[in-house]
Amino acid sequence: MDRLVNTVRPYAWGSVTALPELLGQEPTGEPQAELWMGAHPGAPSRADRGEGPRALDELIAADPEGELGAAAVARFGPALPFLLKILAAGIPLSIQAHPTLDQARAGFAAENALGIPPDAPHRSYRDANHKPELICALGDFDGLCGFRRPAEAAALLSGLGVPALAPLVDLLGAEGEDEAEALRSTLVAVLTMDDATAEAAVRDTAEAVEKAAAEDPDGPYALYTRITRGFPGDRGLIAGLLLNAVRLRAGEALYLGAGVPHAYLHGVCVELQANSDNVLRAGLTPKHIDVPELLKVVGFTPGAPDLLLPSPVEGTPGEELYPVPIDEFRLSRFTLDGRERELDGRAPQILLCTAGTARLTAADGAVLELARGESAFLPATGTATRLDGAAATVFRATVTL
Repeated sequence: MDRLVNTVRPYAWGSVTALPELLGQEPTGEPQAELWMGAHPGAPSRADRGEGPRALDELIAADPEGELGAAAVARFGPALPFLLKILAAGIPLSIQAHPTLDQARAGFAAENALGIPPDAPHRSYRDANHKPELICALGDFDGLCGFRRPAEAAALLSGLGVPALAPLVDLLGAEGEDEAEALRSTLVAVLTMDDATAEAAVRDTAEAVEKAAAEDPDGPYALYTRITRGFPGDRGLIAGLLLNAVRLRAGEALYLGAGVPHAYLHGVCVELQANSDNVLRAGLTPKHIDVPELLKVVGFTPGAPDLLLPSPVEGTPGEELYPVPIDEFRLSRFTLDGRERELDGRAPQILLCTAGTARLTAADGAVLELARGESAFLPATGTATRLDGAAATVFRATVTL
């Protein structure tokens, strides 16, 4: 068992207080957006096995089968296939989508062939992997996910009474029953309108959103005030009105596969994803927006997202699983009540404590305690580890073999 020392990513959209509160630290006054737990080379966790701290990706590279297990290496390769995070959004993240595995491989190879440096700000593909992800709210969590149906989006835009939005309303109804094409045409129009037109349209839309939200704080426009105030003047406001607004309560989750447009607006969540950092953006960001590449990646099928609730894991009392349609990551949650649980050691896993204090006991009797915000890496040794604690919550990230 290894206690992990993890890196906080200070992205501008991060909350100033949420992560410090979770970790029991004093705020620095700067945004703290994500706590990374895993072996991604961008910010690998570190573990000390008696010779000083070493990066987890280096430890795995030195002995892939010893750390990950032969079965995981055979199935997923010699690297940890998932990345676990705590995400704390103070203002909205960019509207974004992620590529399929084939798209990521092709895009990464194409940008390498062009000689674009891996850390270049205008690069779209930072690795050759896809980035499906699962988020589980630790409290109220607001976001946007997937496209509304065109008729619903048209009604939302029309309800603002902004003349500049009328052409977009027309586009949403222009393709008859081809909803995907109507949404595609509308998003293209938003992202490619000239700067002067966009500036005026966003200004008028923002004013209308603020007015509507003031008149009806529980109405459909209230959530979008996070965008008007967090990213004034950004055309992502209009793009965001095309997406479903979602509020997760603590313990509720969303799975986002390739091509699903989304934006996280506010709140704290546990996020588990494939080991990738590939993001194609559509707005709410000062970062690079590659419209042609984005349009290759985004899926335009409309529909409300499905909320996930955990289901009890047969044979493991106290463990609840969030089901996802892929095997590269598996997220479950333990609500500990003083009774001991047994974790099999066939696969690599990261355990994250989000409430109370949890205790891990290895087969050799070694004990590791995890306070709130702390995490541990358990190599695939093949031997069981015992988990216990009173009034503690522990998330378990692993793979499905």
